[in-house]
Amino acid sequence: MDLNADFFVRVAMHTEDIPWQASPMKGVDRRMLDRLGGEVARATTIVRYVPGSHFSPHVHTGGEEFIVLDGVFQDEHGDFPVGSYVRNPPTSKHKPGSEPGCTIFVKLWQFDMEDRIHVNINMNNTVAKASKDRVGVSTISLFHDVREHVHMEMWKPEVSNMIETQGGAEVLVLDGSFSESGEIFTKHSWLRVPDNYPLHLVAGKEGAKIWIKTGHLRHVARPSS
Repeated sequence: MDLNADFFVRVAMHTEDIPWQASPMKGVDRRMLDRLGGEVARATTIVRYVPGSHFSPHVHTGGEEFIVLDGVFQDEHGDFPVGSYVRNPPTSKHKPGSEPGCTIFVKLWQFDMEDRIHVNINMNNTVAKASKDRVGVSTISLFHDVREHVHMEMWKPEVSNMIETQGGAEVLVLDGSFSESGEIFTKHSWLRVPDNYPLHLVAGKEGAKIWIKTGHLRHVARPSS
């Protein structure tokens, strides 16, 4: 299936309003944000594991990137609490699940196929640095290469700033809220904008903690068969 497959337009998804859909694995449900393909897909999704649920062991041929939004995600490599940012590159494998239950934001098949860099950062235990050119914004760099830049930002209440969108951008609200083009984005809302979109955000009255990825929409492709 294709969902939000036109990467030249702005897309806003307020995930709390999206019904959960069952995945092929019992106890694992999802809210799809964008998708190119069937069960093997270039996809951006919110995934919920009910307590005690597990996925079968599998290889991430096209790589997997995720953030733990709630609970504790688990596999044979360890436990990943809320605030974990993980990149499992192409050819990596694991058996994911969660005994206590968890919710994750996950992106599949969006890597350089030669990438072999594993990343595991607990954003809650990482010190954010004040932005040099944007007042009221602190940043944690999560990943950076020639294709994309990924970071987490904390915005003070009612701060207003532009975000660079060369190569396109995605923004996920981890906490707090912001407004853009008159639309309010609250916790776990997701925004995707195309190359060079004039992205102007205004943090809400309690500020905002947001995950941002830029540059990567120059490299959109369906998974290889």
